[in-house]
Amino acid sequence: MSNDLRGVLTALSTPFNQDESIDIDTLRRIVDRSIDAGVDGVVAAGSTGEVGALSSEERLLLIDTVIKQANGRVPVIANTGATSTAEAIRLSQAAEKSGADVLMLITPYYEPLTLEETVAYIKDVARSVDLPVMLYNIPAVTGVNLDPATVRALAEEVDNIRYIKDSSANWEQALQLIHHHADVIGTFIGWDVYLYSALVEGAAGVMAGTANVVPDEIVAVSRLIAEGNLTGARELWKQLYPVIDALLSVPFIPAVKAGLSLQGLPAGSPRRPTADLNAEDQARIRQALSALNVKVG
Repeated sequence: MSNDLRGVLTALSTPFNQDESIDIDTLRRIVDRSIDAGVDGVVAAGSTGEVGALSSEERLLLIDTVIKQANGRVPVIANTGATSTAEAIRLSQAAEKSGADVLMLITPYYEPLTLEETVAYIKDVARSVDLPVMLYNIPAVTGVNLDPATVRALAEEVDNIRYIKDSSANWEQALQLIHHHADVIGTFIGWDVYLYSALVEGAAGVMAGTANVVPDEIVAVSRLIAEGNLTGARELWKQLYPVIDALLSVPFIPAVKAGLSLQGLPAGSPRRPTADLNAEDQARIRQALSALNVKVG
């Protein structure tokens, strides 16, 4: 297994103009914001990026823009999963051609599959490219859980399956992946409230939508843990947690956009029918950021 990809990955928000087209200029600024903070990679067209509301061509535009803006400074992970095997292969091959470093495969979520169908889909798509592949396990959306035994079997059978983003919110399962299967696959935890615990336990890293809003602080926690300064990391995490809790206690996509806007980086509204946060929820996020000494407008 390759251990090249580690650390904090930002699941990038997708900014929109008033007409709901992708705001390319702001997207570039959001990419730079995370990279300048020291993240170890950025993720294009993930769940935080409203992938379900994007057309295939918009996804490819998004991925290509992020790759060009990153310009080799950090790896770019492109979510190329789709509701059909053929479309996932098309997106994956296009992203590979554009220069993505890793492909992330969410499994089909419109029509819930059996585990056997899901495994077949993953194998077919992964084998269609040469890039490393990250599985994306989010059973609350897909209806299928990639359990640790299945993940291990996939990684052992298909050479380029190297990583998994586990967003199962099942801590026992996450610990099994981290402690029993690190010899074949690197585990990235995609549930932001587990960020500190996952890194302390030895996960390969975390993929955090909240890193759009507080990238410096998340990177600092990660670095302190890597240095063995658990006391310092725990103290900073205690200060950071209320912000992450505030962002996750309301609809997440508009929460991230509200957090960006409060810091002078307006990312537009979510795509309809998702609505902006109400004033009360925005005020709670503002208060949490202010308590962390993050400058808000």
